[in-house]
Amino acid sequence: MGRGDHLAYESLVAMARGGDAEALGWLLEGCRNYLTLLAQLQLDQRLRSKVDAADMVQETFLRAHRGFAEFRGATEAEFLAWLRRILASQIHDLLRRFLGTKCRDVRLESRLQEELDESSAAFQSLAVLSAKEETPSQRAVRQEWVVIVADALAQLPDDHRRVIFLHHFEKLPLPEVARHLGRSVESVEKLWVRGLVRVRRLLGGKGNALP
Repeated sequence: MGRGDHLAYESLVAMARGGDAEALGWLLEGCRNYLTLLAQLQLDQRLRSKVDAADMVQETFLRAHRGFAEFRGATEAEFLAWLRRILASQIHDLLRRFLGTKCRDVRLESRLQEELDESSAAFQSLAVLSAKEETPSQRAVRQEWVVIVADALAQLPDDHRRVIFLHHFEKLPLPEVARHLGRSVESVEKLWVRGLVRVRRLLGGKGNALP
């Protein structure tokens, strides 16, 4: 069952809504890498030593299971947006727990959600860097590629993924990435290029259908 098959995806949502726990588990498990990378990108430096992204994703899954009746969408794009809202709420709770009054701004959760949405959009633009020219039909299914690209990024060596995160997602220039990692600019440039090549290779035949 391919990710591009929207009818199949919507059928799984309908099955999950009807009480099929296995269908809901399939939907959530397919988003694990995507949510883990989003959590890693969002975690404040002050929390990375206290909170594991994998644990955050597991808690997101638990909340999704408990609150699935609140999900009103049907498409993959709507499901991902709903999961990002749950993740944003969870991160907000963690910030308040560990940082107290510093994080009591009522607008914080909305800001966290916006930042998660921006990171998700960055997966799409990374797909463009790793792909050929798109067609109208490929643009129509662009949203689902955020999960596919996240799955590819999750398989990269840590050094390649870290460079991509800092340069592409956190918008740091390569010289600043090099300083941050204690490497030469030349070595960071090579890691960046090799990382993109690996993403394209991991996507395999899917690369020709990337947006």
